[in-house]
Amino acid sequence: MVNFFNRPAFQLAVISGLLIGIAYPPLPLGFIALFGLIPILHLILNETPRMAAKWAYLSSVTANFISLYWIGLNTGAPLWVSMLSMAGAVFYLAIWWAAFAALVSFIHGRTGKGLMAAPFLWITMELLRTFGSLGFPWINLAVTQSTYLPVIQMLEITGTYGVSFWIILVNAALYGLLVSTHKKVSPAFPVILVLLPWLFGGIRLWMWNQPEGETVKIAVVQPNVNAVDKWDQAKRNAIFSLMDSLHAEANTLNPDLVLWPESALPTYLRTNAVTIRPIMNRIKETGIPLLTGIPDKRTDQEGNVRYFNSTIFLKPDESKTMYTKLKLVPFGEYVPLSDVLPFLDSFNIGLMGNFEYGGNYTMFEMDSLIFSNMICYDSSFPSVARKFVRKGAQMLTIQTNDGWWLHTSGAYQHFELARLRAVENRVPVIRSANTGISGFFHPSGEHDGRIAFNEQGIVLAEVTPVKLPSFYSRFGDAFGWMISLISIGFIGLGWARKP
Repeated sequence: MVNFFNRPAFQLAVISGLLIGIAYPPLPLGFIALFGLIPILHLILNETPRMAAKWAYLSSVTANFISLYWIGLNTGAPLWVSMLSMAGAVFYLAIWWAAFAALVSFIHGRTGKGLMAAPFLWITMELLRTFGSLGFPWINLAVTQSTYLPVIQMLEITGTYGVSFWIILVNAALYGLLVSTHKKVSPAFPVILVLLPWLFGGIRLWMWNQPEGETVKIAVVQPNVNAVDKWDQAKRNAIFSLMDSLHAEANTLNPDLVLWPESALPTYLRTNAVTIRPIMNRIKETGIPLLTGIPDKRTDQEGNVRYFNSTIFLKPDESKTMYTKLKLVPFGEYVPLSDVLPFLDSFNIGLMGNFEYGGNYTMFEMDSLIFSNMICYDSSFPSVARKFVRKGAQMLTIQTNDGWWLHTSGAYQHFELARLRAVENRVPVIRSANTGISGFFHPSGEHDGRIAFNEQGIVLAEVTPVKLPSFYSRFGDAFGWMISLISIGFIGLGWARKP
């Protein structure tokens, strides 16, 4: 196996990129992540920091292109804008791998402990990558393990960083075993490392008891409307009729709540009295509230029209509660830094205008139940879901419209992110998509109902809301920050040692 490393550096870099890229959903190849980084680790530990960064950048570009190619297929923007967005994401995110590689190589050159430092520095990289207007936790390595229920049970304690740390630790242990010339080096250590999460998670699932309490039934609607057609003026009436018929059908299931997807109707529903009145009449007649995604616009004191991606909760007593999306898609829903540099607003990509952030973590009340909603990109951020639960949400709903990116891996990755949010916070997560994938997850990460991509339908989610937040809900990314502090110690050790 050592002979495997006797090949050109660019080949090793690309091999790691290919292996990590295909480990992400929808392919059932998550296990590949446990050894996919071995080739690039070899380069990092045997090259100068500059060259290590170069090869890690190439490796990351390869992995990012495979896992994020779907960004370039956004049918809601001109092709050149979509492709530019994808290229920007692929090349920008690769910078983080390069920084990780340079630091590990630096530490290894000074102390010989680069392999030991690698898992800690990787977590620091993933943690820092979530901040700022270009924060992007979507491709954290934990996502590769989402379908392995025993493995992801640790999320309730460590969040995604625990799973990522485990993946890098296994890669490092396997690499150490492969290159070691010491006869007493045993394969038992990496084997035990691989098995520990499966053992812990298996026991946790075996001990798992569905929360006690009253079951809540949510009728999840997936209309399967083409994302572009929805805003075609000639098709507005047909879409209104479709949603009306699906609403009526959903009510026949006698749910406690009907859930529609993001921007379910092509209108500013909150202020459109003609459209909202028949919907409200049905809600009053049936006594069943509706949660629907809506585009919204408001005029500020200066007369400027401001646009929002929002949710409105309509109840039989005619009350209305609003939530506005907290995490907007860079270059999809807004132009980063346009609030600081207003001239960037002219870089319009075919939307109604640049959307603006919401600022409130809204709680919806339905009888004795308190729940919250996330819109599309919100659900990729563990911190957003966690804050909702900390504020009292006993379940989470998600509204999305993944149809913009056609039938690609993006829809499947986004669906799996909902599973991670359920396990992290130990709450049910119910997801309504305009066109795939809709469904719901129990707090254990298991799902019962699912509507496939490009299908129209309604699924009845029956879940039991929780009343006690998980360790992760209470303490957040304590594990990630603790690991990052240790990584600072490694950097300090390397800095203090003379080359």
